[in-house]
Amino acid sequence: MQNAPSPSPSPTTTPLSSPTSSLSLTQTINGSHHFTIKGYSLSKGIGIGKHIASDNFSVGGYQWAIYFYPDGKNPEDNSTYVSVFIALASEGTDVRALFELTLVDQSGKGKHKVHSHFDRSLESGPYTLKYRGSMWGYKRFFRRAMLETSDFLKDDCLKINCTVGVVVSAIDCSRLHSIQVPESDIGDHFGMLLENEESSDITFNVAGEKFHAHKLVLAARSPVFETEFLDAMEEDNHEIVVTDMEPKVFKALLHFIYKDTLIEDGECSASSSSCVPSVSDTLEAKLLAAAEKYVLPRLRLMCESVLCKVISVNSVAHTLALADRHCAMDLKSVCLKFAAENLVGMSFQFVLFILSFLFHFYCRLGFT
Repeated sequence: MQNAPSPSPSPTTTPLSSPTSSLSLTQTINGSHHFTIKGYSLSKGIGIGKHIASDNFSVGGYQWAIYFYPDGKNPEDNSTYVSVFIALASEGTDVRALFELTLVDQSGKGKHKVHSHFDRSLESGPYTLKYRGSMWGYKRFFRRAMLETSDFLKDDCLKINCTVGVVVSAIDCSRLHSIQVPESDIGDHFGMLLENEESSDITFNVAGEKFHAHKLVLAARSPVFETEFLDAMEEDNHEIVVTDMEPKVFKALLHFIYKDTLIEDGECSASSSSCVPSVSDTLEAKLLAAAEKYVLPRLRLMCESVLCKVISVNSVAHTLALADRHCAMDLKSVCLKFAAENLVGMSFQFVLFILSFLFHFYCRLGFT
């Protein structure tokens, strides 16, 4: 009697591991630059193939520049056209990008002359720049005779806007599964601490108005407060009289120390359009002085940022003097650049002030 064949063993089943995923994301990193050319008529005759260059500007990790050719780039056109190009001004290999060049209509009608890669299908994809100095643009950007009688030229000035979109690709897993983290609310918590007088251990008397605060918070934020509290005897510093600051300025100072933001002031300030105080009377100007006194570099930069946005021909001299007085170097640089660009619109007295300031500034540096 034959033995029945033993059943074949069932195959071992390996459980499937959890699937993984990834996302290849290709997009553009965009940036813009505004290039103003003053004295257009004086640039004519520079020579075919010779250009006026903008400052370098950064987009997508690369430096770029706008080249304007008043007599054209192409010898064959015999200066009939002006040429405009965007150049890769830093090292790079096979940099892929989209471009847009806009000649601004200065009549206010909005009829700009636009050449753009954006918002249209690209048969061959983005333009590729092979190496530093590679350019994209137009040899025949605009017929010169037409340009000189058009609304694009005003007061012998041309304005060109340029947008660059650098193409980048990356593996992005975060967009598949993400958890939103809310903005930090530590400033709100410290703000409530400022409002809670029961836990305070220091009082400031500013023109008769009392402000309660916390030594540890002040010392952590300002080295001046830290030194002041460490050097003073415990029984001597429960109340400090402040004689060189207005109550509203000191309140704004404490607001920054606790919340790391500028206070929303309903009264006149540099950013207010309801009134036009002198620069030195604005809250930001007075806070700039407080930032210098208590060594608060972030507050100083915040005030400089607000003040630089409202510089005008009438205020630049006063703003420059303010920046110099409080060592606001970034604001000073903006003022000097603004003054250089707008000397034509300034009064003779302001021009003399700027020149006098520069003379004394270089004397302080040791130049004669």
